[in-house]
Amino acid sequence: MDLGIAGKKAIVAGGSAGLGAASAMALAAEGVELYISARGEERLRDTAEAIAAATGARVTPVVADHGTREGRAALLNACPEPDILVITCSPPKQTEDYLEIEEQDWWDTLATTLVGPVELMKACLEGMASRGFGRVVNIATVGAKTPQEWRLLSGPPRSALINFVHAVSKRYIPHNVTMNNLLPGMFYTPTVRERFVGWAAENGRSYDEEVRAFAVDRLRIPAGRFGDADELAPFCAMLCSKHTTFMTGQSIVIDGGRANILL
Repeated sequence: MDLGIAGKKAIVAGGSAGLGAASAMALAAEGVELYISARGEERLRDTAEAIAAATGARVTPVVADHGTREGRAALLNACPEPDILVITCSPPKQTEDYLEIEEQDWWDTLATTLVGPVELMKACLEGMASRGFGRVVNIATVGAKTPQEWRLLSGPPRSALINFVHAVSKRYIPHNVTMNNLLPGMFYTPTVRERFVGWAAENGRSYDEEVRAFAVDRLRIPAGRFGDADELAPFCAMLCSKHTTFMTGQSIVIDGGRANILL
């Protein structure tokens, strides 16, 4: 299927690894010109080179933290008129007990997962509307829909982000600008792998054993596993396509069926 976005320009904020990198690759495969950002320069440049080599797309790495004013300015200076805006970030730390969360933890996660995305959208939406095309996709978390104490630093800020998108999306759809969210559950990403390698060592299990125990015994994911980034990326690309002119303000859960079971 031709998604009709060849030649469009896209910012992928948080695009150096995991779901962001996979989504960037999917857009590049459609002929989109990419501007991808992350805080870590080495991995970002490696990812940009890999995407360009695999797809032939033009990929510009921008070392920036979209949770800061300076980072957002750097991104928009590199690509002042994006047609597509995809925003994601590394998940904040897990907290088994909400009493462990300090005030600064809230401010830090709000800057990255709520304020940063909102300000990036504000900077792009009016221009998209004036040009008659725009696609915004926030890769958030299913924790925004199914609250868990151990994901409190992740779920509530993204719930607010979803609320913002739902409210504002109505204003822009008459101008062929759509705004949607993807709500992934547990996916294999570098951050997740790092955590589970550590937990496996602590528990005397292999990485695969640790993942399966968490997926089946704790989370009760019906699929019995975590998702792969390449299983989410096509949904992101489709939401950025010419075919989604009549879909906006939506939040799509991709979590192996867990949100559908009685918790």
